[in-house]
Amino acid sequence: QVQLVESGGGLVQPGGSLRLSCAASGLNFRNYAMAWFRQGPGKEREFVAAIRPQSGYPSYGDSVKGRFTLSKDNAKNTIFLQMNSLKFEDTAVYYCAAGQGIILSSVADPKRYAYWGQGTQVTVSS
Repeated sequence: QVQLVESGGGLVQPGGSLRLSCAASGLNFRNYAMAWFRQGPGKEREFVAAIRPQSGYPSYGDSVKGRFTLSKDNAKNTIFLQMNSLKFEDTAVYYCAAGQGIILSSVADPKRYAYWGQGTQVTVSS
């Protein structure tokens, strides 16, 4: 049984930082594309970042480029999302996702991911 468990969310002031974690179990971690998506109040699910096993280099959504960094620890079956210079508009539930056979042009499509975590809330507020 595949499980993705996110942690690290919380309340932070604008300009602050948070680090999210997603621990995966029940899958061959090295063979899966891993991604972060988010969904803000009244908004559609938005792509944040992903890393594919084929390349090892993360891809980022335009709204987070230069501020967020995705990293992966294969030994711990865990991915991380370091979020810096947080803005009000980063407020959302952040979800971890896993999928196989995802090509670069499809990393931002949530329908490509078979497994999802329960989400962790990030609130940016003064």
